[in-house]
Amino acid sequence: MKPVGIVDLQHYAPPGFMTADEIAAASGIPAEVIRARFGLAGKHISREDEHVSDMCISAARPLVERNDPSRIDAVIYFGSHWKDRGIWQVAPKVQHALGIEGFSLETINVSAGTPFALKVVRDMLRSDEHLDTILLVGAAKESRLIDFANPRVRFAFNFGDGAVAVLLRRGHARNEVLASAMLTDGSFTDHVHVPAGGSIEPASHETVDAGRHYLDVTDPDDMKARLDPITMKNFLKVADEALERSGYERDDISLFLPIHMKRSIHDALLTELGVPASRAVYLDHYGHMSAIDPLLGLSLARDSGLVGDGDVILALAAGTGYSWAATVLRWGAS
Repeated sequence: MKPVGIVDLQHYAPPGFMTADEIAAASGIPAEVIRARFGLAGKHISREDEHVSDMCISAARPLVERNDPSRIDAVIYFGSHWKDRGIWQVAPKVQHALGIEGFSLETINVSAGTPFALKVVRDMLRSDEHLDTILLVGAAKESRLIDFANPRVRFAFNFGDGAVAVLLRRGHARNEVLASAMLTDGSFTDHVHVPAGGSIEPASHETVDAGRHYLDVTDPDDMKARLDPITMKNFLKVADEALERSGYERDDISLFLPIHMKRSIHDALLTELGVPASRAVYLDHYGHMSAIDPLLGLSLARDSGLVGDGDVILALAAGTGYSWAATVLRWGAS
């Protein structure tokens, strides 16, 4: 079966930047804690009038200019649930703005999105001979969903804004997307959400006045008590399965691309996987951007020369709901 490889990729970081000191002032958490425990020097913040579609277009336009847009058969959005509008799709707007023919669709798995999206695109291209190239785009504007006065969402104080775009092609024998592994525990489904705005609690003057349109956690103590014993185990389970299905093991990892998480968990994963810190991308100047972190990390690694031919790359993510997912890539020639 023909390989599916990454032809090109590009990230976009809005120029606005919120420093660790500013996060500390907004949250009341000491700046040294933000830097050391949250692992955050700062994060990029979009303009109020700059939406996820705008950021996707900013990331994707250079790809279209560098490559042949007539070969692109589809635009797939895999970024944040929180978009320009409710009950609305980003992908068609991106497709139209970039002058791409074909079709568009969306696949959204919150912070676990990168491995899921790479699997979806790989499987589509491998199974359908009518598809040649797919443009994958994602963005996040979650910084605007955070109420720094709410201690229940401390874990989300690292949420920032940005976008990434990736061009993938069937039969492209470089930068191949290999196997994936996923795991979901739906018992966590109601822990993290925006309370109002859906059919359970429609938007009203009362919900706005009560601040019910910011991210919240129903029971932080219960979520932590149940997640802590299984998080590392599930991260390693999907990582090992994706590596094994790709013909590799932990010792083969050349580059580690996780979502942004607090420093202690990141360091523990490095130890368990046997990856030196110099071979991982830690987004301490970007924060966590919903689905796009691992692909943003790959774009940064490519631009800085951190990734080279023959490197085995592990993209690892987890997202509320609660899912853990991993995808393996092999950089350079197959």
